[in-house]
Amino acid sequence: MGVDLRQVVAGILTLAMFVMLGNMIKRDHFDSVEEKFPGSGRDTLENAKISKEGLSKKNSGPWKDDGQELKPCWSKPSDDVEQTEGYVLFSLTNGPEYHVSQIADAVVVARYLGATLVLPDIRGTKPGDERNFEEIYDVEKFISSLDGVVRVAKERPGKLSTRNLAAVKVPNRVTEDYIVEHVEPIYRSKGNIRLATYFPSVNMKRIERKSSSDSVACLAMFGTLELQPEINEVVDSMVERLRTLSRKSNGQFVAVDLRVEILEQNGCQGGDESGTKSCYNAQEVALFLRKVGFGKGTTIYLTESKWDSSLDALKDIFPKTYIKDGIIPADKKSKFLDSEGSEFEKIIDFYVCSQSDVFVPAISGLFYANVAGKRIASSKTQILVPTDISDSSASASNFITHYVSKKNHLAYSCLC
Repeated sequence: MGVDLRQVVAGILTLAMFVMLGNMIKRDHFDSVEEKFPGSGRDTLENAKISKEGLSKKNSGPWKDDGQELKPCWSKPSDDVEQTEGYVLFSLTNGPEYHVSQIADAVVVARYLGATLVLPDIRGTKPGDERNFEEIYDVEKFISSLDGVVRVAKERPGKLSTRNLAAVKVPNRVTEDYIVEHVEPIYRSKGNIRLATYFPSVNMKRIERKSSSDSVACLAMFGTLELQPEINEVVDSMVERLRTLSRKSNGQFVAVDLRVEILEQNGCQGGDESGTKSCYNAQEVALFLRKVGFGKGTTIYLTESKWDSSLDALKDIFPKTYIKDGIIPADKKSKFLDSEGSEFEKIIDFYVCSQSDVFVPAISGLFYANVAGKRIASSKTQILVPTDISDSSASASNFITHYVSKKNHLAYSCLC
C-alpha cells in the first residue's frame, strides 16, 4: 500500500502546531508568575501605585550610562615651601568616609608648615581596634603621589615624646587663615603636632573662593588613597559577583547605604527644617526604587552587616537583595567579616557603593557625601536620593542628587 505524501506533510504540520501551542501555554504561565510581586505579607507594598513606565521596563530599570569622564583640574604645586624639622602626626578614624577628609586636612597643614607627615595609623570605633596604614591602603601609592608636595615618614621618629608633641584640632576643610592663627604658633613652639580633624558640619559643597592650598587638598582627596591589593581583590570579586547575579540587567546593580542601627537613632525619626527626611527605611527604599522603574529582578547590595527582619520589606519586592555575607569570597569571610573590628566592613561598603551602577543613600551624612565625590571622580553619577513620591509617573532623573544635578560637590572644584 502506497503512502500519501500529502497526508504525511499534514501530519507533521499538525504535530508542530501542538508543540508550539504547548510552549506558548508554558511561557504565558511563567510570565504571569514573573509579573507578581514576591512575598505575601506586604499588602501595602504590593498594592502601591506603580507607574506604567516602571512596569513596562520589568527587569531593565532606569539605568543610565556613566557620565562624561572628568580629569584632574589641579596640578602639583611647583612653588617651594621652606622645610622645617618638625613632624605632623595624625590618625585615620571612623571609617573611609572620614579618611578622605582627614588625609586632605593633614596634607594641607603639613605642606603649609613645611613639616614631615608621618604615615597615619587607622583606628576603628571600638577600643583597641587599631591597624597599620598598609593593612588597608597602598603605602607606596600614597607616598609617591605626594612626592614634591610633602615629605612622608613611614614610621614615627623615636625622638618624639609627649613633651614635644602638641595636640591640635582643626575643622574639616581647614583654611590657611586658620592654620596661621591656630596651628602655626603651636607648631613653632612645640616643634611637632598631633592633628585631629573635627567636623562642624557635613559640608562637601563646592565653594567659589580660591586658595593656594586648593590644589594640595584636591590631590590629597582624589589622588592619594588606593586600597592595598588583597582588599582591592575582595572588593573587585564582590562587584563581579553582583554583576554576575545581574545578567538580566546587563550586569548592572544598585548599592543602597542602609544601616538599621542608624535608622533606629533619634535623628532619623523625623525630617529636617525643609521637610526632607534624612533617613529612609527598607520599606520606603523599596517603594522608591519600584516607583522610579526598577524591576523586581534588580540586584541590590545593602551596607547592613547582618540581616535584620526589617529588611524583609525590601527583599519581598526585590528578591535579589544581598548583604556582604552572601557575596564575599568564602575564604575571605573570616578575615574581613568575622574579625573583632568593623573597619574592613566599612571599607568594603564604601568601595562597593563607589563602583555600583546606581547608588542610593538611604542615610544622609558623610558616607553619602564622600561616596558621591568618589563616584563623580569616576563619572558614575547616577546617585538617586530617596523621597516620598506622590506622583506615580515619577522618573528616576528627578531624584538625582543635587551634588550632580547642580554640580555643587567639592569634586567639581577638583575635576573638570
